Amino acid sequence: MFRRPAALLSVLALALTGCGAKVAPDGAADRKDAAGYPVTVKNCGTGLTFDRKPSRVVTNDVGITDLMLALGLEDRMAGYVMPSYRGRIDQVAWRDAYDKVPWLSKKAITKEIALDAHADLVLAGWNYGFGEGNDLTPASLKKLGIGAYVLTESCRNGGSGSARGVMPPLEALYTDLANLGKIFHVEDRAAKLVKEYRAQIAEVRAAHAADGKKPSVFLYDSGTDKPLTAGAFAGPDDIITKAGGVNITKDLKDTWTTVGWETVVERDPDVIVINDYGSPTAAQKKDFLLHYKPLAHVSAVKHRRIFTLDYADLVESPRNPAAVRSLARYLAAGRAD
Repeated sequence: MFRRPAALLSVLALALTGCGAKVAPDGAADRKDAAGYPVTVKNCGTGLTFDRKPSRVVTNDVGITDLMLALGLEDRMAGYVMPSYRGRIDQVAWRDAYDKVPWLSKKAITKEIALDAHADLVLAGWNYGFGEGNDLTPASLKKLGIGAYVLTESCRNGGSGSARGVMPPLEALYTDLANLGKIFHVEDRAAKLVKEYRAQIAEVRAAHAADGKKPSVFLYDSGTDKPLTAGAFAGPDDIITKAGGVNITKDLKDTWTTVGWETVVERDPDVIVINDYGSPTAAQKKDFLLHYKPLAHVSAVKHRRIFTLDYADLVESPRNPAAVRSLARYLAAGRAD
């Protein structure tokens, strides 16, 4: 048992058993939340055990929030954190759920935000909120009696530095849906979504089976001195591959990482995909690419084959299958933007 700061003493004390948060008994509701537990899932190679169904979840970033809402778990959320440039939400099936969950902050997630929300579980990822530099880690939350689940796309892989990624990106999506399904006892919902997403992608691949050479694709996130792009374990790699293309930086065993412009020039992509979020805008990024002299002879630039996808389409998210379909249509059309 631990003590919260004085300002928070009015809330129920929390105790962490194993890796799952456990709330002091509170009658019938508590007994219902404890029924069918404990459950254990494997997250980034570590077993997480939950003694009850989490009821005060705080999520960080749009893709992670989408995971909860796509599973119909908005009633289990205390709130979400994401910048004001969050991904488009007007066309997602869970649009109304966003209005039911508090938007806690448009800045970075912090321990204080989790404490103020009386969180019993935080869903974030390495470089998606978690980081030693900001002292927000699963270990630091555990000291406060708050559980943590790490986005599978962001799992560290034991490579050089803080390299991330332990499985193909779409498999990471399916893994997180399955794990959350088990944690919240909504396994049927999770299995249905995974089945639907696999079927959608299989349909896209069948409809847009590449004849001959597959177009090479460069994912441009940001950066002028050095571009931030997607390695083998970032969402865009799987999206590009399933859409019928080849990610020119698939040899990088990391998620989101930087390369030199000389790499882009040497590998001469047929298409460039822009990750659209915040500032600079997608239009400004496109203008930069079209007028950056070192890229003048790159095929995608010469033929103005530059396609835009939203940030929420490209990070691990239930929106990934739709992004595969959208990009596949563009690659198959072979048209200029």
